[in-house]
Amino acid sequence: MTLRIGRSVALASLLAASALVSACGQITDRQGYMQDPVLTASIQPGVDNRESVAGTLGRPTFVGQFDQRDWYYVTRVTKQFGFNLPRPATQSVLHIRFDEAGNVLTTERTGIDKVASIQPYDEKTPTLGRDRSFLEELFGNIGTVGAPGAGTNPTPQ
Repeated sequence: MTLRIGRSVALASLLAASALVSACGQITDRQGYMQDPVLTASIQPGVDNRESVAGTLGRPTFVGQFDQRDWYYVTRVTKQFGFNLPRPATQSVLHIRFDEAGNVLTTERTGIDKVASIQPYDEKTPTLGRDRSFLEELFGNIGTVGAPGAGTNPTPQ
């Protein structure tokens, strides 16, 4: 009987240890356009146009917001451990710019050097104005509604 209890305890501790170790595993995630180096290198300025780029690479990840002549193909690989926030490991952006006629004007490739880390400021947005407590906000208008000079409509004379 003691041998059976010992095996049960060993099995339970093995299962608990494997559950703890699996939570610390690294998670890799791929997002965006899956670039093929041969296809992306085949896009040539002055040779290709919008239709040939769309036929070769497919639809872009996004089109420029201010100028529809900019197409972006974005690939990002993120890694994360356990419950931490994912961090970018690699990033590749292919920017294709077209002229007015729809022909490829330039192609530009950038990497993870363009990723910006933005830290929020104190978890609340600073604003101008009075800093009032909850009770001041709740009861601050008592006595001012309808008072002379408090911004009400003047009485007709």
